[in-house]
Amino acid sequence: MNVENLLSRALDFEFLNVEEGIHLFHHAPLTDLMFVANELRKKQKPENITASGEELVTWMIDRNVNTTNVCIANCKFCNFFRVPGHKEAYITSIEEYKVKIEEMFRYGGDQLLLQGGHHPELGLSFYTGIFSELKKLYPQVKLHALGPPEVAHITKLEGMTHTEVLKALKDSGLDTLPGAGAEILSDRVRRMISKGKCTGREWLDVMRAAHQLNITTSATMMFGHIETLQERFEHLVMLRQVQSEKPAHAKGFLAFIAWPFQDENTILKRVKGIRNKVTSEEFIRMIALSRIMLPNIKNIQASWLTVGKQTAQVALHAGANDFGSIMIEENVVSVAGAPHRFTSQGIQDAIREAGFIPQLRSQQYQFREIPEMMEQQVINY
Repeated sequence: MNVENLLSRALDFEFLNVEEGIHLFHHAPLTDLMFVANELRKKQKPENITASGEELVTWMIDRNVNTTNVCIANCKFCNFFRVPGHKEAYITSIEEYKVKIEEMFRYGGDQLLLQGGHHPELGLSFYTGIFSELKKLYPQVKLHALGPPEVAHITKLEGMTHTEVLKALKDSGLDTLPGAGAEILSDRVRRMISKGKCTGREWLDVMRAAHQLNITTSATMMFGHIETLQERFEHLVMLRQVQSEKPAHAKGFLAFIAWPFQDENTILKRVKGIRNKVTSEEFIRMIALSRIMLPNIKNIQASWLTVGKQTAQVALHAGANDFGSIMIEENVVSVAGAPHRFTSQGIQDAIREAGFIPQLRSQQYQFREIPEMMEQQVINY
């Protein structure tokens, strides 16, 4: 295989296979990968280039709120969950949602990212009830909620199909479906780190069903734990295949977000000795290769929460076009050792420092104006 030929094909939006991706990972100079990924970004996101040639990087304001921390999936990388009956177990009440949403509005946010554990007693009516009530109270709020593992869990509890569950969730107020719980889609990996979650095939099938219902989704990858390089690139190719199957009218996977495993106090680290050894250089290499391997997914996000400001800024020159959300609240990745935080002003300053113009967006990547009366969040957690 020839690196120059592979990069030339990538610039023509050709689908590279697993072996070709691995070859580029091992043999392509990082600067060449960054250049090609950056060129692909410009071709895929022409709306982010102004008439004067300045380039926009998008960001958003939302709040991560957890429906419940009760979970029976027992993922070996998660410090967030509590088993049923634990003294720290909770289910978020409507009154708590109201406080959090009204604070989010003051900070300029327009969306809740609603996720939680696999609670053994919370079925479809629990989630449709929450969504309907929140939409009744706050019609303007966007619900970016659950994820394929939670949908698969509800499907099993109810004895329904993925399509039936997703349609009921959509009818009750679900706007978009996050790509949560993908980790690595290899079932060898999943059996070892997240045995209680759906298989890789079921994760993909939930997304296929969502796309058929015109529910916009995102895709993710958590890497740097027990997976092989082969499994990383198989993961990317599986996502690309599902995206290629979506109906023409659907957006499908609107964004891809990759981040390195956060290991602090996790079972994987304490019991198995598995540590996050992903360097900044390897992260940038994977961001660039994600852009190259996923030519049919337009938006690539830089995961500042897990890699920090400076590495995320470099990612913007390696194919990433989006800086994600300020995340007014985040309780899952942070308890595994992700210490980084941004205010609205801070994230805009970081984008400018990287040489771009910050542009506020919605979950559907529509540009938003910054609210005039927006309060600046004070980070105290």
